[in-house]
Amino acid sequence: MNRHRAREKAFQTLFQLDMNEDEVNLAMESLKEDERKDLFLTMLIEGVINYKETIDSRIAENLENWSMERIAAVERTILRLAVYELLYVDDIPQNVSINEAIELAHTFGDEQSGKFINGVLSKVIS
Repeated sequence: MNRHRAREKAFQTLFQLDMNEDEVNLAMESLKEDERKDLFLTMLIEGVINYKETIDSRIAENLENWSMERIAAVERTILRLAVYELLYVDDIPQNVSINEAIELAHTFGDEQSGKFINGVLSKVIS
């Protein structure tokens, strides 16, 4: 599986966890067997889960006139995934992580999602 597809699957799994507050094991079981073997995919999911407090804090610090609770679940999940990459995954250039997050926003969000994601992530890296 390529990294773009892994990000999509990670987004879907993390979104499911955020919406249903499932246990991680149940969410991971929803992945196909070959997907569970993808190291990048599992790293993203487990990383966001393990560092969620730090990630959410970093996002909240960079919001203007917004709170974490007001952010739609799609955008919140994309931001968590991207901020995890920016903070904890050294082999991915920042612009790649941001571009991938914007692509996820275009795929899963509304017409304003990409701009919102880009604005928040630009502040996170500055």
